[in-house]
Amino acid sequence: MAEQEPPGEEDSYSPRTALLGLAIVLLLVFGCLYLYYTLRDMSQRQDCLMQGRTNCAPIESPAPGN
Repeated sequence: MAEQEPPGEEDSYSPRTALLGLAIVLLLVFGCLYLYYTLRDMSQRQDCLMQGRTNCAPIESPAPGN
C-alpha cells in the first residue's frame, strides 16, 4: 500500500504567502526608517534648544520659479 498524507498537511507554499511576507517586511522597514528620521530630527531640534539657541526651526526656501 502506498502511504497517503492526511488531508490538510499538503505543501502550503504559494506565491500569495510569499508576497504577503514581503509586504510585511517592507512595511516594517519603511516604518522603522520613518521612525528613525523623525526621532533624529527631534533629537537635533532638542539639542539646538538645549544650547540656548532660538533659531532651531529648519529654514524653508521658496520653490524655484516663485
